[in-house]
Amino acid sequence: MPFRSTFDCLWCGTSHTCRGPDDLEGWAQLCPVCIGKAGDNGFLRFRLRQALAERGEASRRATPSDGSPEAAGSATVPSPPTASSAIPAAVDPERSLVEYYEARAREYDDWYLRRGRYARGAIHDAAWAAELDAAGRWLDGLPLRGEIVELAAGTGWWSPLLAGKGELWVYDAAARPLELARERLMAHRLRAHLHLRDAWEEPDRAVDAVFTGFWLSHVRRDRLEAFLGLVRRWIRPGGTFAFIDSLPDPASGAADHPAPVDDLAVRRLDDGRTFTITKVYRTPGELAAALREAGFIDVEVSQTGRFFVLGVATRV
Repeated sequence: MPFRSTFDCLWCGTSHTCRGPDDLEGWAQLCPVCIGKAGDNGFLRFRLRQALAERGEASRRATPSDGSPEAAGSATVPSPPTASSAIPAAVDPERSLVEYYEARAREYDDWYLRRGRYARGAIHDAAWAAELDAAGRWLDGLPLRGEIVELAAGTGWWSPLLAGKGELWVYDAAARPLELARERLMAHRLRAHLHLRDAWEEPDRAVDAVFTGFWLSHVRRDRLEAFLGLVRRWIRPGGTFAFIDSLPDPASGAADHPAPVDDLAVRRLDDGRTFTITKVYRTPGELAAALREAGFIDVEVSQTGRFFVLGVATRV
């Protein structure tokens, strides 16, 4: 993990602010109390060992090979380019999507937590936090059980809620987000099966429920019917498909992200790299109609307010 000067402890959730860039707490993202418990806890020991290695590697990278005494962090960092609303002429958004989330993994949760470029001011951020909590309570209240598949799980923000309901299988096409999902589940002392698997890969069995978080908006308009058909093949008769996705509020994304154009969006990372990905905003009515056309019943699609759309349906 990258160093963070201020963070919420991965284990106990306590907020902590580091005194300096060498503080081990900032590399481990564990508070001092939890670091002190590392001798008795496997996850904490793992995080501590990893933090020591990452801090050492960062120190080596910051030290010039000629041995000159430049301080860590003193190298000049070029200013990142400003994101442009122009979409490159030749781009494969589906391939770019996997590359984007692989590269974005370490900063992905900044979006959920409204940190850095995703902080949009007290009023917007308070509304976001309230709606994110409402989405979590909605998901937690769904009667999901048995074998559950989470497709395109990313860093596993929703995985702990799902893992408490049944036997969870967590899939994503990118490896680095899955590593963070594994750490999140370990921090909650929950178990799941985590595997690399593209969301478009054909099912290898039938399960009781499928969940996707912020994935349907990455499905092109001309492929939504095909994807919902694939979801239907995943689910046993009487099973459930549930999803949470995005509404097109200007304060949802980073402050320097331009609005999508023709269902394509330019996304910039903290290091300045840019990616062009598919981003399709659909209304609750559009999603409900698509689910019914795909053969689902008991369709319920709603929205939390400004930011999120929530959907659940039953496979016939």
